[in-house]
Amino acid sequence: MNLNDAIKIAKHVRRNAYVPYSNYYVGAALVTSSGKIYSGCNIENGGIMSICAERVAFAKALSEGERKFDYIVVCGGSQLNSLDNTCTPCGYCRQFISEFVDENFKFYLLRDNDEAEVYNINDLLPHSFKL
Repeated sequence: MNLNDAIKIAKHVRRNAYVPYSNYYVGAALVTSSGKIYSGCNIENGGIMSICAERVAFAKALSEGERKFDYIVVCGGSQLNSLDNTCTPCGYCRQFISEFVDENFKFYLLRDNDEAEVYNINDLLPHSFKL
């Protein structure tokens, strides 16, 4: 799989988002070092237990035994047929992801024209909590 495949998957999976409160659809495609892709969409509920697309993708991969990751593509927007400006992972996702990636892991944050801003974990979470 390549970056273009991951972009298509992230854009497609956001259609599965369950977002009755925010109406903000997010999709993510996580690429492992072995080339597998795990997708995720955000899932809201009325309580505080909503889960973001990035953590869904990581949970799926981790539960299948994956432990080495290359990058993730993230896209989001309030309309299904277009993306808003760059959709960045929330603080909880950044801390969660930092547990499983190294400084070479990339975040491709997609814009409507399929161009992406690229970051590493230290860009998005410069002082992560580590045990």
